[in-house]
Amino acid sequence: MHHQTPEPSEKPNPSLPRESARSLTLDRFVQTYQTPGRPVIVTDLLHQWDWNLDYLSQQLGMQPFVLRYYGHERYQQDKRQWTSIGSGVPPKTRPFVDYADLLRSREAHKNDIYMAKCSIHNTPLIQSEAIQTLQNYLEHIGLTHPASSLNLWVGPGGHVEALHYDPMDGTLVQLHGSKRVTLFPPSQTSNLYPFPLYVHLKHGMKLRSWFSQVYPNRPNFEAFPKLRQALQHQYEVILNPGEMLYIPTGWWHEVESLGDEMVCSVNRFWRVYPTQRAVLSWQRWRTHLGSVCALPSVGVSLVKAALSRDRSQRFKEILQIF
Repeated sequence: MHHQTPEPSEKPNPSLPRESARSLTLDRFVQTYQTPGRPVIVTDLLHQWDWNLDYLSQQLGMQPFVLRYYGHERYQQDKRQWTSIGSGVPPKTRPFVDYADLLRSREAHKNDIYMAKCSIHNTPLIQSEAIQTLQNYLEHIGLTHPASSLNLWVGPGGHVEALHYDPMDGTLVQLHGSKRVTLFPPSQTSNLYPFPLYVHLKHGMKLRSWFSQVYPNRPNFEAFPKLRQALQHQYEVILNPGEMLYIPTGWWHEVESLGDEMVCSVNRFWRVYPTQRAVLSWQRWRTHLGSVCALPSVGVSLVKAALSRDRSQRFKEILQIF
């Protein structure tokens, strides 16, 4: 796969605003960030809590979670050759303590095994002081209409969640370790070469039309010449423990876990307000159209799951895709 080093920009890449949780008011968040759909980093939020591996093992114990087995070799491939992505990668269900052992033995690092988008609502974590503080703060700034549960993301340093956008607004909160987040505004969608809608006809939800075919840090300008333009609009931020990143719908983002140990985050998706921003977002419409294209393939998967011996587990793994 041929890659080229990004050429120096004529102007420096822009930076995201950072606001302290102690001073960010409801009116300022709504008017400056939510209504226009602008991302922001909120600092001084949960810095007093550390969800390290020992704490998570104590809280989660034998509770089973779906793990994604990515494998490091996939990030050396041309994405156009991928047959699965994101939630569509092969899953396995393991107790959390088993996953903790994979992290401690570094097998999770070697094979890029990731615990992603796992709800904490049926775990002791939902009653923790950190989550209670977080939920009170989110209500304080007007985020009161969730579109998902609170999800736990745990994985080895070095893991990358590939460049994509979401159909809902999102909040990403760092609770152990740090992450590098690379973002592009919705205006750069065509310059980031999203997978075409028709991939869903063949691959169902294993491939996603809201993921990009490019590597922003290893650009192939011969195959993707318009990527040069997108790189002029790139934001790069480091999200540290206790900080939250608000990511409006349609904003492209790639998330890399930093360091050499376990990294832990919590996220949640939110209904998009004001409604006009939701209705006018072409990225959201692309997501819905892609999901419609995936229906025949998903239907076949559901029938196979219904006929299998471990149907409850198969259904759980299918639901994890969405």
